[in-house]
Amino acid sequence: MEDKDRLAELTSEKTEFKREIGVFGGVSIIGGIMIGSGIFYLGSYVLMRTGMSEGLALLSWIIGGIVSLLGGLCFAELGASMPKAGGMTVYLNEAYHPIIGFLNGFSSWVIGGPGSIAGLAIALPTALKAFTNMSDSGIKIFAVVLTVGLTIYNYFGVKLGSILQNISMIAKLVPIAIILFAALFMGKVTPDLGLAPVVSDGPVSFGKLLSMIAFAVVATLWAYEGWTNLNTVTEEMKEPRKNLPRALIIAIGGITVLYTIFNFAIYRALPFEDIKTMIDSGDYYLGTAVAKNLLGSAGAIIVTAGMIISMFGSLNGCILAFPRTYYAMAAEGHFFPGFAKLHPKYKIPHQALIVQGVFSVILILFQTLDQLTSLVVFTGMLYNFLTVIAVIIFRKKFPNIERPYKMWGYPVTVIITALLFLGLVVNTFIDDPRSAIIGICVPVVGAIVYIIFDIRLKKQNKKA
Repeated sequence: MEDKDRLAELTSEKTEFKREIGVFGGVSIIGGIMIGSGIFYLGSYVLMRTGMSEGLALLSWIIGGIVSLLGGLCFAELGASMPKAGGMTVYLNEAYHPIIGFLNGFSSWVIGGPGSIAGLAIALPTALKAFTNMSDSGIKIFAVVLTVGLTIYNYFGVKLGSILQNISMIAKLVPIAIILFAALFMGKVTPDLGLAPVVSDGPVSFGKLLSMIAFAVVATLWAYEGWTNLNTVTEEMKEPRKNLPRALIIAIGGITVLYTIFNFAIYRALPFEDIKTMIDSGDYYLGTAVAKNLLGSAGAIIVTAGMIISMFGSLNGCILAFPRTYYAMAAEGHFFPGFAKLHPKYKIPHQALIVQGVFSVILILFQTLDQLTSLVVFTGMLYNFLTVIAVIIFRKKFPNIERPYKMWGYPVTVIITALLFLGLVVNTFIDDPRSAIIGICVPVVGAIVYIIFDIRLKKQNKKA
């Protein structure tokens, strides 16, 4: 009976949250988080990891988008059938064991959430450095003030945060569109889209080529990072069974097309030798060079404005979404009880939001941007793999629950998606062992924390 009651609770749309996010709001949250600074500089890293092959780089962007979209479709099935706050944490709890869901939430609490927020908060003032001559300490002070300010703003309810996402989502696309169309129609370069690396240490075997592509895809996933976060606010969506899948498909599909065309536009506007010279000199902002070349000094202003708006919207989206995961962990009974409390007036997990802000400030003060991005991507891939597998487990474990959206091509597409994430995890161990090792150590610490809370919970239940 208890299992039936638990299942009924998970599949019910009843909630204490306010449902104020529609389809466009959902797309804005995902797009606001995903379209950040990465679109402007990650293209350089992708090129470097593919031996400066523009064809392989574009292929990597497409593969990264496909991986994200397939993952998003799996999340759509899970979220539509169990429309509860917490997203991945809830699914992992039910598919495996509460400790697995907890470890995802704990990794997000320690690395994923604050790491993304800190990375974006640092990247934003860094983009202004060329215009302001801001010192490194000044950048960190700016980042701290920005993080604290947006945390306070989101304290006053999800509606305010969602409105800001809608505004920033529209505003950020304007300068990106200007740069994109200017490059496509004014650019005169015919890019070489061959799939052979231009720069390499020696002959490139098929195995090495696949490894290069996988390593490049990992770089693109930082730009695609964020699509999992809409599921954490499912209880605040209007008609989540319909609107969650729609928002995921529209957002991820649209952004995949945007990223691919944007990078192709750069190749149309900048000669290969200019791109290589910029990257060799450590200047990775190819979009800025395109704007300057085609639009003059006004171009620099446009692209900088686009970067600032993009990162600001992404930062706000992260601050808004992540505390819902910590809420779900606490509501389950294995985390700080205060995180499960909603503000009596604003109906947001206010204590989780405040602690997230504190953690983010600490990371801003003591970590670099490179360290933060690598850790966030690795931990995300690991739990994405487990969540995708949860689709198969749920089909077997809960065959009769309502599934308003079903993953097409099941189970083949689900297995392929899981293998893609697993392959990227393994590849990271080979190419970036430091991030992989740290990413594994955090769940070990999390397991200890879970056991402590579990012992405490069992003692409380006995007393009751």
